[in-house]
Order: sequence, then C-alpha cells, then structure tokens
Amino acid sequence: MVLDCTHSLQQPNQSSGVTGGRPALIETIARAGIAVGADGLFIETHPKPSEAKSDGANMLPLDRLEALLERLVRIRQAIL
Repeated sequence: MVLDCTHSLQQPNQSSGVTGGRPALIETIARAGIAVGADGLFIETHPKPSEAKSDGANMLPLDRLEALLERLVRIRQAIL
C-alpha cells in the first residue's frame, strides 16, 4: 500500500479558486502511515512550494524532506 500524504491533505474549492492544503500535517500523516505498515509514501515536494505551478499549498519544502525520511526510516525499523 502506498499512502499519498500530500493529496490526503489537499483542500479543494478554496474561495480564491486555488486548491489549498495543510502541509503542516504531512509529517503526521506520513508517520501514521508508516506506523500502520504502509509500503511507500507519495510526498510532493518543491524547493519553494509557493512558486510551484501546481499543488504548492500542500507540498513539503524540499529542504525538509531528508530529515523527514530519516525519522520515517527509524519508525519503520522500530516496527519490523
């Protein structure tokens, strides 16, 4: 099973006409997914999410990805 962390937090139909999101919860969703046995994660990322052409409002900034993956690997190792 692959968990789509970023689209799970997407908030469509914002009044601005642009899809919103809750990127602050990406790590929470990812950690929960790994803890219950997800085999993979889909996480949209961008160096500057506010400048992304699509889905920027629910992306993880690229500079936060490596540390998140390291934490997720530790969770995965703990449950194996």
